Amino acid sequence: MADRFDRGDGSHPDAPVFVISVAAGLAGMHPQTLRQYDRLGLVTPGRSAGRGRRYSPRDVERLREVQRLSQEEGINLVGVKRIIALETRVAALQARLRELQAELVAAQAEADRRESDAHASYRRELVPVNRGAVMVWQPHRRRR
Repeated sequence: MADRFDRGDGSHPDAPVFVISVAAGLAGMHPQTLRQYDRLGLVTPGRSAGRGRRYSPRDVERLREVQRLSQEEGINLVGVKRIIALETRVAALQARLRELQAELVAAQAEADRRESDAHASYRRELVPVNRGAVMVWQPHRRRR
């Protein structure tokens, strides 16, 4: 999502680097709109030591998404906030699913290794059996 801001210097898309005027310009909005979105909790920028807002590339992308949803899709800001919350939850659940799948793969590999080790430890004392012969066991009957 923040690929448009990749400066190739290894900076993280969540690094708070833009002051409000720059972020507003990048998002195509007025700085007051960004302040309103911050108050509503739609976009929560980082803060500098002097408490000034600092927006990350990911924040700018979110600002654009809020604008798109509200202007193009006609969704009110409360609805946009709910959509963002649900998308965040879905992303967290998908990340957890990937973690669990990786754990499952690792556990299965360990189980396969243990099974292989167990088979390797068997003593190879097998006795050939004539498959054509069938033996029926009958209990010994007592005579009276």
